[in-house]
Amino acid sequence: MNLYRFEVTIKEEPIHVIIVADSDEKAFELVDIELEKHYLKMPEVDDISLYEKRKIKNGAGFVLSKFETIL
Repeated sequence: MNLYRFEVTIKEEPIHVIIVADSDEKAFELVDIELEKHYLKMPEVDDISLYEKRKIKNGAGFVLSKFETIL
């Protein structure tokens, strides 16, 4: 299993989505599912970028900085 960090741009606003999945393809699918769960109506997504990927092990994680973005 891997821990994925995606940056999703919606209306020029970047947000971060964290996903646990066993493949890159499944992780991208889960991003859409999590966006649908978070927003009552699926927003128009401008871009989805894989930002970081790490193997899940004891002590794995990400730091989310307010100003950190790939845009």
